[in-house]
Amino acid sequence: MGQPDGQPNMQEIMKQAQDMQQQLMTAQQELANTEVDGSSGGGLVTAKVTGSGELQSVSIDPKAVDPEDTETLADMVVAAVRDANRAAQELQAEKMGPVTSALGGQGGPDMGGLGLPGM
Repeated sequence: MGQPDGQPNMQEIMKQAQDMQQQLMTAQQELANTEVDGSSGGGLVTAKVTGSGELQSVSIDPKAVDPEDTETLADMVVAAVRDANRAAQELQAEKMGPVTSALGGQGGPDMGGLGLPGM
């Protein structure tokens, strides 16, 4: 990669950037279209979120409903949503990992990989 004078080829750099942008957009779309589940209370409360972390639904088994103890139910809902969000974060790491590692692993470009002098 580079030109005879040792400078990087800007056309190649732009192509790499476009490829990474396309990979990022594809991964984000896959995350938005994928749903993951979380649960608590032995499955009495379940939550469904998208891979991007958007809450889609909460399901509560009637056995979990005790009018005298709504606090426990609320705790189970929170735990189920947290469990679903944890699953979404794992999915994000799986889908976005290849893209972010190509960007230097920090979500930003690894300028050293572009062959720019002094980077």
